[in-house]
Amino acid sequence: MPGGRLSQQERQQIAAGLAGGLAYAEIARRLQRPTSTVTREVLRNGGPAAYRAETAHRATERRASRRREPAPQGAVPAQGRGPGRGPDHAGGAVRAYEEAFAALLMQQGLPRMAARVLTCLYTADEGGLTAAQLVRRLQVSAASVSKAVAFLEGQGLVRRERAEGRRERYSADDDVWYQSTLAAARSSLQLAETARQGVHILGPGSPAAVRLENIARFVDFIGESIQRAAEQAKDVLRTSPRGAGEATPGPSPQGPRRRG
Repeated sequence: MPGGRLSQQERQQIAAGLAGGLAYAEIARRLQRPTSTVTREVLRNGGPAAYRAETAHRATERRASRRREPAPQGAVPAQGRGPGRGPDHAGGAVRAYEEAFAALLMQQGLPRMAARVLTCLYTADEGGLTAAQLVRRLQVSAASVSKAVAFLEGQGLVRRERAEGRRERYSADDDVWYQSTLAAARSSLQLAETARQGVHILGPGSPAAVRLENIARFVDFIGESIQRAAEQAKDVLRTSPRGAGEATPGPSPQGPRRRG
């Protein structure tokens, strides 16, 4: 299986595959590349609807050129600073990880810049960053950061704090995964309720009503299980990791309750 950067020809094949309605996995199989490589390439360059091979290739060349520029003497890389991070972590390893994390967030529905900002906040040792720090780390405009932060605030994914002077600092809320998990559970329970409305409308006992009732029972079970699991595990988000080799105790498992 080939490795290294995608070639311009491979990018043209990706564009052709997207235009033909192929899935990422099928495009990757034809290129003999990992599916994650194709997914990341498409999502970081506009998504399946806006992907253009030439534009993506030029953007990659620009990024590569910036990485080859020598850092000022004595400068400490912005990425990778922190306890326990060696020289390898300060370069490509951290960047590759952040790109993969951002690509995953984009698959979950976040806009590209919002995904990059949120990833930056999650991976910052400082626990929060100012707008100026985000601009420097992401090498984007202040307007792009401002728009992304506004979107993330609206989704409840980041919080704004007062820093030194008049500056503001942004951080990823420790409760974000808890709140988003509860939101997913509520959405599931709404789906179950809507399915049950269809049972009464279509007539109990009809094949369609039976199908909808089974869907409602299944989604109810999943939604309630998620809610209970989130409540039991939410303290994990505020727990400091233990020493190496020590297991962090989790909540006591409780079997999910079935609805009658």
